[in-house]
Amino acid sequence: MDKKPFSSKKPLKSPKGGKPQKRGMKNVAFIAIVVLFALVIIAAYGQPKRQTEISTSQAVTDANAGRYSKIEKKGNELLITEDGKKTPTLKTYIDPNATLKEEGFNTSKFEVKNDPDSSSGSLWGSLLISLLPVIIIGGLLYFMLKSAQGQGNQAMSFGKSRARLYGNEKDKVMFNQVAGQAEAKQDLEEVVEFLKFPKKFAGVGARIPKGVLLVGPPGTGKTMLARAVAGEANVPFFSISGSEFVEMFVGVGASRVRDLFAKAKKNAPCIIFIDEIDAVGRRRGSGMGGGHDEREQTLNQILVEMDGFEQGQNVIVLAATNRADVLDPALLRPGRFDRRVGIGLPDRPDRLAILKIHFEKKPLGKSVDLDALAAKTAGSSGADLSNIANEAAIIAARNNHAEITQHDVTEAFERVAIGPERKNKIMTEADKVTTAYHEAGHALVGHVLPDSDPVHKVTIIPRGGTGGVTWFLPPEDKVYTSLIEFKDVLARALGGRIAEEVILGKDRITTGGGNDLQKAAEIARDMIVNQGMGTKLRDQVFHVEEGMMMERMVSERTYSEDTAKVIDQEVESLITEAGERARAVIKGNLDKLEVLKDRLLEKETVDADEVADIFQSAVLPKTAALY
Repeated sequence: MDKKPFSSKKPLKSPKGGKPQKRGMKNVAFIAIVVLFALVIIAAYGQPKRQTEISTSQAVTDANAGRYSKIEKKGNELLITEDGKKTPTLKTYIDPNATLKEEGFNTSKFEVKNDPDSSSGSLWGSLLISLLPVIIIGGLLYFMLKSAQGQGNQAMSFGKSRARLYGNEKDKVMFNQVAGQAEAKQDLEEVVEFLKFPKKFAGVGARIPKGVLLVGPPGTGKTMLARAVAGEANVPFFSISGSEFVEMFVGVGASRVRDLFAKAKKNAPCIIFIDEIDAVGRRRGSGMGGGHDEREQTLNQILVEMDGFEQGQNVIVLAATNRADVLDPALLRPGRFDRRVGIGLPDRPDRLAILKIHFEKKPLGKSVDLDALAAKTAGSSGADLSNIANEAAIIAARNNHAEITQHDVTEAFERVAIGPERKNKIMTEADKVTTAYHEAGHALVGHVLPDSDPVHKVTIIPRGGTGGVTWFLPPEDKVYTSLIEFKDVLARALGGRIAEEVILGKDRITTGGGNDLQKAAEIARDMIVNQGMGTKLRDQVFHVEEGMMMERMVSERTYSEDTAKVIDQEVESLITEAGERARAVIKGNLDKLEVLKDRLLEKETVDADEVADIFQSAVLPKTAALY
């Protein structure tokens, strides 16, 4: 429940002729099949019944006897309709130039109909009916072959690079659109000059850098800086992710690397940007990153393309990662990634500049203090600040505000930092009292201890996954953390559990302090293992490789079982000491604890000024002081 400061395009359109064309081809094929099926039915059941052929003499005899109602003459054919029937049932042949009377027919006995010779029309109709299925089947075969050819082309292009080409878009990113990171921009501006004026550097014997590695935590703007380099240099910019090189088929990754660099050389001078290069550039021989050699083949091809036999190509490779420690040494040597640009979390002036950029196109009220927000967001990345600005706009719209108010900004900051309020969560009165004592214990210990960060806010309203929050914010950005500061953090983290124990009794402690204890254990172990702040193991570091569980399991531990036992003892000692200091502070200021508890039950949320007023006369017991 003890909260530390948080560290916190339009979608690409599918290419023309993509999925809609495939869907259209499927519709055409479906319609063709329906038409073909209809023609089969017509051919089977729709054709008129065939007439029975009789001799001309018999036709004359029966006609003169009155057995026919109608005779239709078509060329040399006589179609005969028998009396009482509606369609012709008999057929005979006569001389096409002769009349019925000349053939001996008594035309007064039946109806006579003379049609011109229509055999050609009948022939064309029959021919069309005969050829239409052939045309439809041929069309289906054509579409099937074309589809198969497209799949074949896709298979043949499997080894082609999937890098996106930028550089011709109108809304280019420039350095003035990237706030902060002055040192990083200075290093990258030299890269821009290399691309703009290569002869200037070649004249003094300077060699253009092959690669620039951007290293920093997530959300600090590595990709945006890379695009700003391309925008400033006004050169083509190929962008691809490290994971797009490797597929399940052997050799595809290396083929894509070759194709990417071939395209880049044709467009030189240009920039290749590989995001998350650690996906393909991990250290070889570690057994991590894949169960086959495909990733290593891809890495080998990148190494050769960056610094192989072929020289003099005006192509710069930019790469971004937040795990530079896992990259292969051959990738980091001079001649490949010549420069390593560190992009850290922004400091207060940079945070203010970033906030101004993100709020620039939003209607901001005059009461909004962005400088105060920049002060409170220590440890935030550029992505966090962008998220705060967006959340503030969303909250303002939800509240029907014409402008973003200070309340909207504050609510957005707290929502991003510690999660949304869950006011609808039902809590019993007993749970509220326990939560109030717990949060008051955190606040009291954190306020009294001299090297702890000031209390920013205390609330018993559930937020995120917690039942309540005590929020501490540093007054200024910190570069280092001292041993006594760590110890004060440990004590205030245990303040909630100790307050429950002192007030409610040892048997009444709750699960509300589980997360606090976990954080305290992590901090204590980090102090001993990584920072050398132990008593028995002072100035000794036993670094454990960070990473996934499988990596930690297979990594060799660099210390013995006896040392591991001492580490556990040191961690236990730090936790015990922190608990005793928190207990001393709470027992020495029980009246102040009760006042804050009552205020929390009354108001649910207490701000920094009110907390400071309640704890104005709180004292630091001698047993809780470190000096």
